[in-house]
Amino acid sequence: MAAQVAVNSGASLWGPLKELWETVDGAVLRRQPESVHLLNLQLKKHKPHFLSLFKNPPKSAEQREKVRKASTEGIAIQGQQGSRLLPEQLLTEAFILSDLFDIGELAALELLLAGEHQQPHFPGLTRGLVAVLLYWDGKLCVANSLRTLIQSRQGKTFTLDLSGELVALTTCFTDDLMSQGLTKRILTLVSEISVTREFERLQKERGLGNEKHRKLVSDLIKECRQALAGSLFSWTCQSPLTQDDTLALIGHLETVTAQADGSLDSVNLALVMALLYCLDVSFLEQGTEDREDLLQVLPLLTERQYVSAVHTRLMEGQPWKLPGLQAVCRLAWALSLRVLSQLPQGSILAEFTEADEALADQALLGDVFLFMKEGMLGCESFSQEEFYIRRLHSLLTDFLALMPMKVKQLRNRADEDARLVHMSLQMDSELPSSLRKDLDHLMVLIGEFYSKDVFGLELSLEFWCPTESLQHTSLQGSYLGMALQRPPHKQVVLSKFVRQMGDLLPSTLYISYLRMLKGLANGPQCAHYCFSLLKTNGATHSDNIQGVAGSPVSWEHFFHSLMLYHENLRRDLPNPDATHYRHPPLRGITQRELEGLTSFLQLLTTIITWSENARLALCEHPQWTPVVVMLGLLQCSVPPILKAELLCCLAAFGKSPEIAASLWQSLEYTQILQTVRVPGQRQVAGIEVELNEIESSCEEYPLTRGFCHLISTLVESSLPINLGAGLRVPGFQPYLTFLRDSVFLPFPTRAYRHPSEKWEVADAVLEVFYKLLRDYEPQPSDFVQEMVELQGEQVPAHKPPGHTIMFHLLNDSPMLTLCLSLLEEGVRQLDTYAPFPGKKHLESAVLHCLCLLDLALQKELLQGVSPQTRRADHIVNIARYLYHNSSNPEAAFHSAKILRRITNYPNIQIRLVGDFTHDQAVSNKLMAGFVECLDNEEAEEGTEKEDDSDPQKKTARIRHETQIHILNLLITSLDLKTPNLALYLLGYEVKKPVSSTNLQDPGVLGCPRSCLHAILSLLQRGTEKRSGPVLTQQAPHLAELCYQVIYQLCACSDTSGPTMRYLRTSQDFLFSHLQHLPFIFPDNPIAALSQMSWLMKTAAIELRVTSLNRQRSHTQRLVSLLLDDQPHAQHAVDGESGMEEESRSVSGFLHFDTVSKVRRKLLSVLDAIDFSQDMPELLQLDFFERTQIEQVISNCEHINEQGHTVCNVKLLHRVLVAEVNALQGMAAIGQRPLLMEEVNSILQQVVERNRVRRSLTAKRHALQSWRSLVETLLTACPADLIPADDRQLIIRDLLLDLHDKVLSEDAAGELMPIVAGAVFTLTAHLSQSVLSEQQQGAGLEGGASSGFASIANSALHLILRKLLDFILCTGGGYQRLRAHLYGSLLYYLQIAQKPEEPDTLQTAGKAMWERLTAPEDGFSKLQRENLAIIESYGKALMEVVCRDACDGHEISRMLALAVLDRILSIDRQSQWLVYVCNSGYLRSLVESLRQDDASLQSLLTPQPPLLKPLYIYESKMALLTRVAKTGQGAVELLRCCLVTQLIECQVFDMVPDSDAHRLMRDPSGFIPSPLDRYRQILLPALRLFQVILTSTTMNHQQGAAQVLQWLVVHADTIQSLLRCQELSMGALQELSLLTGIISKTALPGVLEMGGEINSAALMEFQGHINRFQRLCLSLLGRLAGSERERLLKQAEMAAPGESAEQREEMEVAMQQVCANIMEYCQTLLLQSSAQAQFSICLFSPSGSEPAGRDGGRTDLSSTVPSVVYSRAPSLGLVLYLLKNSAADFFRFHQSHRQSLGKLQSLDQLPPEELKELCQGLVSGPGAVEKISSVQRSLLAKRRLVQLINNRAKLLALCSYVIETCLFVLWRHLEYYLLYCTPVDPKDSLLPGASMYRSRLTDDSFGLQGGGGRGVGLSRVSQQDLDQLQGDMAAGFSEALQRKLLEVEGSYSQVRSRYTFIQALVRRIRGLLRQRKS
Repeated sequence: MAAQVAVNSGASLWGPLKELWETVDGAVLRRQPESVHLLNLQLKKHKPHFLSLFKNPPKSAEQREKVRKASTEGIAIQGQQGSRLLPEQLLTEAFILSDLFDIGELAALELLLAGEHQQPHFPGLTRGLVAVLLYWDGKLCVANSLRTLIQSRQGKTFTLDLSGELVALTTCFTDDLMSQGLTKRILTLVSEISVTREFERLQKERGLGNEKHRKLVSDLIKECRQALAGSLFSWTCQSPLTQDDTLALIGHLETVTAQADGSLDSVNLALVMALLYCLDVSFLEQGTEDREDLLQVLPLLTERQYVSAVHTRLMEGQPWKLPGLQAVCRLAWALSLRVLSQLPQGSILAEFTEADEALADQALLGDVFLFMKEGMLGCESFSQEEFYIRRLHSLLTDFLALMPMKVKQLRNRADEDARLVHMSLQMDSELPSSLRKDLDHLMVLIGEFYSKDVFGLELSLEFWCPTESLQHTSLQGSYLGMALQRPPHKQVVLSKFVRQMGDLLPSTLYISYLRMLKGLANGPQCAHYCFSLLKTNGATHSDNIQGVAGSPVSWEHFFHSLMLYHENLRRDLPNPDATHYRHPPLRGITQRELEGLTSFLQLLTTIITWSENARLALCEHPQWTPVVVMLGLLQCSVPPILKAELLCCLAAFGKSPEIAASLWQSLEYTQILQTVRVPGQRQVAGIEVELNEIESSCEEYPLTRGFCHLISTLVESSLPINLGAGLRVPGFQPYLTFLRDSVFLPFPTRAYRHPSEKWEVADAVLEVFYKLLRDYEPQPSDFVQEMVELQGEQVPAHKPPGHTIMFHLLNDSPMLTLCLSLLEEGVRQLDTYAPFPGKKHLESAVLHCLCLLDLALQKELLQGVSPQTRRADHIVNIARYLYHNSSNPEAAFHSAKILRRITNYPNIQIRLVGDFTHDQAVSNKLMAGFVECLDNEEAEEGTEKEDDSDPQKKTARIRHETQIHILNLLITSLDLKTPNLALYLLGYEVKKPVSSTNLQDPGVLGCPRSCLHAILSLLQRGTEKRSGPVLTQQAPHLAELCYQVIYQLCACSDTSGPTMRYLRTSQDFLFSHLQHLPFIFPDNPIAALSQMSWLMKTAAIELRVTSLNRQRSHTQRLVSLLLDDQPHAQHAVDGESGMEEESRSVSGFLHFDTVSKVRRKLLSVLDAIDFSQDMPELLQLDFFERTQIEQVISNCEHINEQGHTVCNVKLLHRVLVAEVNALQGMAAIGQRPLLMEEVNSILQQVVERNRVRRSLTAKRHALQSWRSLVETLLTACPADLIPADDRQLIIRDLLLDLHDKVLSEDAAGELMPIVAGAVFTLTAHLSQSVLSEQQQGAGLEGGASSGFASIANSALHLILRKLLDFILCTGGGYQRLRAHLYGSLLYYLQIAQKPEEPDTLQTAGKAMWERLTAPEDGFSKLQRENLAIIESYGKALMEVVCRDACDGHEISRMLALAVLDRILSIDRQSQWLVYVCNSGYLRSLVESLRQDDASLQSLLTPQPPLLKPLYIYESKMALLTRVAKTGQGAVELLRCCLVTQLIECQVFDMVPDSDAHRLMRDPSGFIPSPLDRYRQILLPALRLFQVILTSTTMNHQQGAAQVLQWLVVHADTIQSLLRCQELSMGALQELSLLTGIISKTALPGVLEMGGEINSAALMEFQGHINRFQRLCLSLLGRLAGSERERLLKQAEMAAPGESAEQREEMEVAMQQVCANIMEYCQTLLLQSSAQAQFSICLFSPSGSEPAGRDGGRTDLSSTVPSVVYSRAPSLGLVLYLLKNSAADFFRFHQSHRQSLGKLQSLDQLPPEELKELCQGLVSGPGAVEKISSVQRSLLAKRRLVQLINNRAKLLALCSYVIETCLFVLWRHLEYYLLYCTPVDPKDSLLPGASMYRSRLTDDSFGLQGGGGRGVGLSRVSQQDLDQLQGDMAAGFSEALQRKLLEVEGSYSQVRSRYTFIQALVRRIRGLLRQRKS
């Protein structure tokens, strides 16, 4: 039981009924697919609602009790758990509502709850008031559904073209309803429900709110009645009613009364029309194919009983309350009987059909035609229903055609009456009382009926018979063809009626006849026939009646009379000197004549309005000259009303441009408005006087309105520039001044007899202003005062009228003030929601005002005039029009347009927000207005502007454009600084910081419904269905803007937080929309792409934000939605394509569930972007010059709101047409049509180009968004959300698909750069993913066969091939794009690069054979296969890469160089190297180094321009170094004179001063200091030399000689570097490379190889070499001895954070320098002689070790080397170095072993130690904490490998230093102790000085021939030698020897020279002992 009485919060009296109506509407009117089934379900469910139409659920005591307890016990609510306690107040309201509408208590409670829920949609109303609206809305839904269901039936009058299934369903359903008494129920309801009664009841219970609420309620009630009556009408249109129902309907009509003005109301009109259709048999004449079926079911033919009942009721019934209505029904019945009597089946009804005449007479007595005119046509809904019009047309034409005798009687009667009237006038007696005006009424009715043709049916054509055209072929030959077929009988009869009525027309009928003709001439063809009729009437009679024109109804007669009037009245023109000017008593025109003239002028106006031929024929008629006569009459004294008609008629003539031009001149000439004034003379004539003196006193203004109308028409046709030239300053100005100062400005203060006329005047004049401003294009010349000559003097010329209006509107003028106050008045009137006289014209005037402001702002934006800040006050008034969107969509539309223009001004935003929020009530209304405009759901898109014939469609289009403007306003405004209008409208805080906003659902915490809610509800419609959001398809552009607003809110830092929170929590917005991607609309692909773009960009932000905030579940949902290839439960798509399957199985990843794969969402979005773009063909022109046209087109281009460059087609059209018009001569006139055709084709071409541009931009945008989404997914989301193997497969799929699309034949080049960027990112991630997977140990040990990591080799190869295809397909252009592709290629090739492995020092132990036969590992295999693929592309690829490396954009060059470098490094066959050498690219690169010199020098200035040259230089050097690594390459480089090029570079000599630039450091640390930049230039060159020296084995000497030359040329620099005082890390690197080069080149042997060098140069070289040697040795003294410890300490102090690595690097560099110098010493010794006795000596015979050791005083303070260094270093230094190296060796060996151990047991390491290991590799404090554990162990592993390899390197260097030290020691000791003869110390001043030549302090020791050494030998004293031996023996202790042998044991045996150390140690020991002995 509890379940049954749960309360439905959607309200059973509203929610389900709303759903019912949506289903019916969707199925019948919108024809949605699959709707029949839904409709069937709904109809079954709601059948009781239809059967007991509008019956409410009854009250009951039980319910009352239950509701009463709801405040204490609670009540269950559907869809919510448990029961809910409701407040007392709510229950009280429920009881009131229950009594008010007499509905069950629970139903009332439901309504209130629903009202509470819907309240945000109705700001300002309480829940009770909303409940009232919902109650009636529910009723209306049922009524509308009923009417629509009935309209869908098949029947005799119309068809909706629906499917048979649907029609069968609705027909069956409605038949069932009808059989259960629907008609009587409807009639009862129509009688019972009345707005006044309902309002009284509501008023009593306070159920009515503000004016808007009252209006809504009354509209709902009226619509309910209308829909009910409409249901009955629709039924009778299609199917007959039963006898009882028909009688019931007649019974109802008997009691109907008319409204105050005598017309029926729309509901009763519908019921009358229903009866008329019931009695209708005229459809039988149409002879349609289903005529027989219709005859079968027509009760008039099949049921005698039916006919009898109806006949009796209509014949003998009581008089009705409206006799006229009774007469109409009788006439209709009479005509039906007449039709029946002519049918064969009708014979049985003879007794009834006889009575048709009598019935018709009765009808005529009841003034049937008068009632039709007043009672039926007078109802305004009559002309809005096509089938009312058709039925009345058939009624009238049937009467004329079927009852000709009656018509004849009427005519006879009229003639008789005319005679009586004439007689009584003659005798001045009373008019007879028996006069009947039936024919009069009939004519007026016909005239009135056909003069409105809303639907363009032109039904009045039936009154015209085309046969007439036969006699007058001259007029219009086109009707000849038609005339040959016999027209239908009815048409003949009707046209005879029109003609005969005009023959011998009695004067009493004259006016009525003209009015009838006016109605019948309404329409293009009808007007032509009427024109012909009036023409022939004149022609045929003119001969036989004595000279005067014959028929009074002919042009001849009309114009003749006009001329006579004119002649007559001209004589009465007043004397100009008369003091006052009033109309004298008229001689000329009586009242009757006045009416006749008016009728004639109206007829004339109608004809010439429709028919251009008539217009020209009449205007050019030589005798009639209508324009002249009319202008003449305007100058005479005739009543203003006639003048107004004359002006309207002239306006109709003015529709033709050719007439308009001459009309302007005539107007000026006749001075209707006095434009030429004699100074001092007061104005005596003209319209101005009439307005001020006559019309104002009469308080009626027809003349002024007529004049405005005339000017409005003429302005549209042509605007003469030189009007009035010669007499006054030419131009339109006087007319504008009159309209502005005499008509517009005084209009609010004048008196009006009819209040509505006030607004008519305003509307008429504003229309002229609007047209003038609309057609005005601002020109620069308008802003300069020009002069014009007038009667010999210069006077200022007039500006164009549009300029004047714009000027007035943009400045504080009375005109602007009046416009704004008119807008204020307008919105005040509209806010009352009450009808008032002139409402339509007020609305139109307001519209024109809004348009004027809009145009002024638009032109102003073009001109850039600064806005007046005063505007903001009035903007609120303008914005209030949005609130009236439902009743006045156009005003809302223009209001939105103006607001949108105003938002372009950033400086008034704050002011606007202040004005909008200043008054809370107004603020709520404004917000509600914006929201209501956006909420509109039936807005239509895509309907062209031309299609405005259907008012509903037009309104829908306007509402749609209003939405677009509001969204654009929001978009523009959001870009401006806060607070701005958009934030206020979207519901953000404008008084507090925006980011503090807390968005809620509407109604929660008093949050009003804002534009954001409206936008979301627009987008959310349909997201729950499979078809996706409805809006995206129904209104694609609108949806695109909605998505853009949401993206902007998410992207802006202030609004992002609140917005994304709200979208995520309350709406689940992104997920629900992304699941429907891709959007595909074949008819609007551009919009679909844009929608997806904004959505994807928003999704990218969401992924980033949720990842940052660690909201894993949100991120996970979106990631799997976008990337999963398993079908989701929701929508399974077909399996993946075959291609995918094959590649999967090839790759050895046959998943078990491959069958159920679906396309990944991201890929299907990519599929939706079509890369091909059809380009418009080139213009084919015959007349215009193509280049000039292209120039004009590019001049017309501008950037539109979306930021696309498009051509302004309207502007182009104007330019081209002006060009065509400028052509002179006959030839030009003849070719004009052809020229215009060509103009047209140019315009079409440009439209097409614009479309292509928009399409490309949309594709670019979509692709860009797709790319950013992909990049965000791969980069920003936590890596563990996508497992590594999946990640690789996803990237593979994305890469292959991207390539397939971009490599297709027709892919557009514009999309390539974005694709290239995406490919780059994807390849980078692929490479990263594969590498990290290998590092985690999934390595290549086991899986070498199937491929690499999780991605198969075959897939990798495919990717490589596509990448290379892409590079090649970009051809010559697109170099920047290739930069991305080279980057991708580098990342790809990196995959096959073997990662750094720890050097365990064991590998050397393996035999060579083992290493050669080891199986190929995965890396080498992949590398080999990659190379094979690259080589398969041959020279084409080489050419592209080399060309890019040598020339073009810097980044592309760097990357191309890097690619070359990479390929050369793996190219074992040297194919690429050969190509590079042979094709001249290498030489080109080498020669470019010389050109780089200047730019590199500029880099060394303190503030460098750009660092680009440095990077390119580094890339080039890296490549050349790579080339030099092979012997062949090195030789080639020497052949290209590489060294010579570098010798010429002066940059190497520009060493920056280190101290001076310390201040110039770049604070960010990005730009290196000048010294660092210098090192970046020097070091690559040194490395290159080193590699060349190492590689050139054969030509070693040649290379060495060249490098030596470089050293000598730059000797000063080199020496200063070797002397470097501050040994920083950079300096040590320089030294390690320099010493390495010097040790290989600065040798005596090199000079001999250098070729022919003269002796002076040889001497110089020798000197430099000596200096290099001495500097190297002194450097050894510093590094091996005193400074070593100090330097290492200094490094630690300088950078404590990076100390460990820094220290390691320093150690390596210092060891390297020592090793190089020792190698140098060794080489020098060996080169000088093979035997020790002839060797040179480099070290002095002193065994003392350098100071500063072991606590000795190290002189840290002195940076200058002490004088000690200027002497040759002692042998003790070598011994010291030997000891140190041995000690270091063991330290390093120990550290190496420890690190190796850690690496092997990495898993067991404690976390602290892991952290410590990572510390050096991550930057920033606390960064280690953020890394995941997997990452941490990877980093630790990398660090350990680094440490191990560093130690291995140090061990190698130490071991080498030890070996060379031993050798040098041995040679020196051997010499000193065995071969040297000591001298007597007395011979020498300085001990040992003879060994050195002293030159100041800069000593250098010579390497002269034997002579010099002899002198040297005699200088070493015996004492020195003894000292030496003693020191050495002490130093070279047993312990040291043991250590050295141990070094050999632990290290050298697995390296090369086994037992070398052992032998040397033995020899040295021998020497030292031997000497002792």
